[in-house]
This record gives sequence, C-alpha cells and structure tokens, in this order.
Amino acid sequence: MSFPGATESQEARIRELGGALDGHRKRQQAQHPALTMTGMYSVLEKRRSGEALTKKEQALHEQGLVSVLKEIHDDLDRAVFDAYGWPHDLDDVAILERLVALNAERAAEERQGKIRWLRPEYQCPEGTATETESVAASAVGAVEAQAPKKSPWPKGLAEQAQSVRDALAAFQGPATAEQVARSFKSAGTDRVTDLLDTLVSLGQCRALEDGRYVA
Repeated sequence: MSFPGATESQEARIRELGGALDGHRKRQQAQHPALTMTGMYSVLEKRRSGEALTKKEQALHEQGLVSVLKEIHDDLDRAVFDAYGWPHDLDDVAILERLVALNAERAAEERQGKIRWLRPEYQCPEGTATETESVAASAVGAVEAQAPKKSPWPKGLAEQAQSVRDALAAFQGPATAEQVARSFKSAGTDRVTDLLDTLVSLGQCRALEDGRYVA
C-alpha cells in the first residue's frame, strides 16, 4: 500500500522521534545490561492499562525510564497520525479499520494499473508525480507469476513501520524479525526488531513467547 503524503516537516519530526526512541532504549539497556526490550514494553503496557506494578516491574520501570519511553511513543503516535491526516484520539480498532480501508483502496488502484511509488525518483525515475501507469495489462499476468522480489527499504520512519507491518502480514503466520528483514533490500534485523516491538506496543501485531511475531 501507499503511505500518506507527509510534509517535509512531518517526516523530519517522525525521524527525530524515531531517533529519540532508539537512543533512549539503547542508552537504558547500556546502563542496565539485564534490561530487555520485552521487559520495558511489558511494563509500558501495564502503565497504559492502569494495572499496578509488582516490585520487579517497578525496578524495570526505573531502569528503563518507562515514563520517558511512554512520552516518546505518545509523541510519535501523534506525529504519525498527523502524517496520515488522522485525529489523535483513534483507538486500535479504528486505526486498523482505516489501515485496512486504505490498503483496499490502494490495491484497487494497482489493479487498475496505477501505482503510488514510495520513492518515485528511485523506483520509477521515468514516471511523473507519485502516480504512474503500470505496464500494459497483457504483461501484468507474467509479472505476477514471477517469484516475489525483495522490496526497497523505505527511508522514512512511518514508511518503514508500515512496510514491516505489511511484510509480517504477508507471512500469514508467525515470523522472526530476521525473516521479515529478508523481505527487504538492505534492512537490518536490529532495526526491524525495533520496529516490530514498536508495532507490538501500538497493538498492531503480537510478540510470541518464542521470539516470533504475528500480525
């Protein structure tokens, strides 16, 4: 699917918050080697639900500065909503409904021969604007019959997150971060893991006990 036409300032804000999120987690884990991503996000989820923390979880909360982690995520949520042109008060169900509707809309456009390139200057340099006609209808069947190719790794944080979510959904079952990363060109497993964990915190996918993820 295509992604929202975010302004340069919106993209810059999302990149800034993405860097702040990555830096915060790495900094706290460096200070507390036993601190895990799973531990931090388990405490974050309990904070969001209003559940009382155990003593162990209180310690994780302090080590991970989970209040700061929550603030960064909340700011990132709002920035991504702004990029999509959505209100800030959407719940998880409303978000998924909008994403499904948007995905269906883009799929219908592509069946009609229209493609919204993520990076038209790289993916389709001969095209104009962000919509371009695809190959002739007679060639579509042959293209679809080919083995799937690895997708380009987007540069923008919002685009990366959505691409990872779409790639995970394409597995139609559990997958590791490494498997998802192999769906893209030049996507680091660590980066994909961070994005998957972020999607977990947003309720857009689930982390299984064996380390795999499922849409």
